[in-house]
Amino acid sequence: MTYALPVTAVPTPTDPLAAYGPLVAPRMPETQEERPYELFTLTPHTPTIGAEISGIRLSGDLSDEVLTELRRALLEWKVLFFRDQDIDRSEHRDFAARWGELEQHPFFKYTQPGQSDADVATLAKDAMSVGVENVWHNDVTWHEFPSYAAVLRALEIPSVGGDTLWADTGAAYDLLPEDIRARIDGLEAEHDWMQSFGIRMPEDAVAQLRPHFPPVTHPVVRVIPESGRRVLFVNSAFTQRILGVSEDESNELLRLLYRHVQRPEFQVRLRWQKDTIAFWDNRSCQHYAASDYFPARRVMERISIVGDTPVGVSGASDRM
Repeated sequence: MTYALPVTAVPTPTDPLAAYGPLVAPRMPETQEERPYELFTLTPHTPTIGAEISGIRLSGDLSDEVLTELRRALLEWKVLFFRDQDIDRSEHRDFAARWGELEQHPFFKYTQPGQSDADVATLAKDAMSVGVENVWHNDVTWHEFPSYAAVLRALEIPSVGGDTLWADTGAAYDLLPEDIRARIDGLEAEHDWMQSFGIRMPEDAVAQLRPHFPPVTHPVVRVIPESGRRVLFVNSAFTQRILGVSEDESNELLRLLYRHVQRPEFQVRLRWQKDTIAFWDNRSCQHYAASDYFPARRVMERISIVGDTPVGVSGASDRM
């Protein structure tokens, strides 16, 4: 489902995204019913993305009814925040496992010091290991099955700085000019890890892992199966090129889409506190970790849930 652009736009040959005034996208498709949440309190951070959940503890058993409401909230708000969740790694893992198979990241043991468990990414940044995640991206799009979701827990935070931002790629798609949506709806793009993780890994590790993780192809516009929502699914960390068009057109479209996703109207920003947890739908939002706290220390732990093969516009239509 697509939406009209509710803004007075004056595209020009040099800037097809030139627009001023309200940039307001629907939070969810018309087919998705908006209902109150009865088992916890939900407080929105922005009109379309990011909401704080209070009134539940993530440690211990959560009822199926609570999980059902959380799944609906995740689909609606894309990223959920939980404060004052004093849980350990085992409880963190137990919560993430309620959502699916846990992902084992093959590269972090080479690029992130301090890894001890294959299913937990320890992101410890300080004067010796600087933060390099300050690029807009979906996680693991270089994989055939990119992450469905991720659960990020704050262990140590700097006194100031180190925020994380998320961008709603469904809202970004909805507010593209109609002619650009028409250009990209059926396109596919190549994703790879060589220009990100690969350049920071030993050559023998790259040679060993490369046959297991070749470049993959995903739709430029992905359809979320539960809602039918169309979202942009290219990112500057892992997308290499758009297929089926010239190199110049690929570069033009990618630059345009990356710049569009960076509009503040599509974003939410989280100021971390110790024991804060962020839980996001990796399919429908990108994130960016602000690296403005050097040389202070920032330690996070992330557990991700394995996803499925992304489906594009034509594939979603075939299934309907």
